[in-house]
Order: sequence, then C-alpha cells, then structure tokens
Amino acid sequence: MREITYRDAIREALMEEMERQPSMIIIGEDILPGGGAFGIHQGFDGRFPGRMFEAPISEAAIIGTALGAALTGGPAVAEIMYSDFLTVCMDEIVNQAAKIRYMTGGQARVPLVIRTPCGMTKGIAAQHSQSIEAWFAHVPGLRVVMPSTPADAKGLLKTALRGEDPVVFLEHKLLYATKGPVQEGGELLIPFGSAAVVRQGSDLTIVATGLMVSRAVEAATRLEQAGISVEIIDPRTVSPIDWDTIFASVDKTGRALIVNEATLTCSVASEIAATIGEKRFNSLDGPVRRIGSPFVPKPSTPGLEKLAYPSTDGIVRTATEMMPRKRAA
Repeated sequence: MREITYRDAIREALMEEMERQPSMIIIGEDILPGGGAFGIHQGFDGRFPGRMFEAPISEAAIIGTALGAALTGGPAVAEIMYSDFLTVCMDEIVNQAAKIRYMTGGQARVPLVIRTPCGMTKGIAAQHSQSIEAWFAHVPGLRVVMPSTPADAKGLLKTALRGEDPVVFLEHKLLYATKGPVQEGGELLIPFGSAAVVRQGSDLTIVATGLMVSRAVEAATRLEQAGISVEIIDPRTVSPIDWDTIFASVDKTGRALIVNEATLTCSVASEIAATIGEKRFNSLDGPVRRIGSPFVPKPSTPGLEKLAYPSTDGIVRTATEMMPRKRAA
C-alpha cells in the first residue's frame, strides 16, 4: 500500500483503463494541455493520440458526442467541469443515455462515464457548489457513484469504465487533495451497490455520503470520548444503494442518522431515512434523523458559507440528542 491523493487515484484509473482499452476516449473542456480545471489529466499530453478531445463550452455537445462514442464502441468518458452544469445536458443524460439499453431490449451497450466535481468549496457560490446527486439517482438506468476515499475513487471508476451502463461519477472538490492508502499493482475493482463499513459501533448508525464521510468520522471520534459508540456506513453508490449493509447496522444500533451535503428536500438522505423507517421500523429506538444543507442557494461570503453546509459540530450535536437521557437518581 502507498498513500496517494484522491486526484492521483482518479488519474491512475483513467490512465490504466486507457492503456487497457484501446477504444476508450475522453472528451471535455480544457483537458489538454493543462489537465483540466482540477488537474486530473496532467501527464496525458501526447500519450493517447486521437483519443483525447478538447470540447467547446457546450455540455450538451460533450455528453452527446461521448454517448455516440459509447454506443459505437466505448467506453467514453465525458468530463463536465462542475456538476451544476449537468443541468445543461439533462435531455442527453435522462432521456437518451439512461433509457437506450431498456428501449433496445438490452441489445445496446452504453459504456458512458460522466465525471464531474460536485459540492462545496470556498467562494464559488450558487452556480458551482451544488450537490444534485438525487436528481440522477431518481432516474432508472443511471448508476450514481460518490467515492469518499482515494481507494474507492480508483476502484469504483475502474468498475464504471468496464460496465455497460451510463454512470454519473461525482467527485467532491474538497477531496481531490486528500490522501489515503491505495494498493499498488493488481486489479482494484469495487462493485457497485457495496457499501463500506467505515467504522464499527454499537449505539448509533451514521450513513454519510461523499465529503460528509470524513466529517462523520471526526464527529464519531468526539462522540466516543462522550461514551457514544458510532458505526459509520458509506454507501459509495447512491444508485444502487446497498440496503443490506445499512439495515444490518440499524438492526444492531437501533438508531440512524443520515448525513448528506445536499439540501434535504427530496434528497438521498430523505430516501435512505424513509426506507429505513419503512423496512426497519421495529429495529428503531427513536426516529431517524437527517442532516443536510439549508434550503437556500449557496452563498459566496465566508460567514454565510459556514452556515450553508453540514458541520462536524452539527453531527455531534444531533447524535447526542438522539441518545437516551439517563434519569436523575
């Protein structure tokens, strides 16, 4: 094992699969020669002639072109600079890519991977900070992936690039520089629909996605000092969701807190909370709780930014509220 960044893990996965699959192509804005807005493609210059395509500022054209390449061979990777801009190409994703395999009775393969940075970072405001994974998890035919560690980013991306379904691959901006252990050599493939038990615990289950996994871990460390044992589940994919792992944890702890960066209205957190309530009602010792962002556009001023996203303090506070209070003697 060696420690590499989340960014380098994604780069490795792309590089290895480009070498393994001669028909694979990548298309996006500014991907060469600078490597893209977040530097993912650094080192690709001149290495794969005729397979790296600079696109105009038209997200619909990027997805449409990549979809055509996927249908005629693939795999094809479309990089969209910010996940907010996926809204410009919803027809290509929702009405075309997601439905083609179904509409052809499985005769067509759609090995399309849409890579895109998501979520908060400093000062980029309302049109560059959103978490809209629930929009795509709502659509049958799409796989939706949210890796939280370098190893998961590499393993899940390689799985996506070897599949036959369109994948929306969401990479949190604040994770690119984080480091973690990733195996060197061999095959690192992580199946979709397989959650990770990030931390074992007995008093409370926290289901967290993306950047919120690391915040849940920070909160769990603080809660442990207060005598509260937290189990943390990272779904890794939000379509499909590994319900068996989530249910097994809730059966053990009797309490569930869902932490998702997106606004809570119609969110992945809401779906997980509702399904736990429906399928595991008899296991629960109290109501399922959710933490997410306020239902407002994302601000750019530092003071308001701190209030606009879930915090470690908020997780600790909510988890503490969920524990039974001892009666005074």
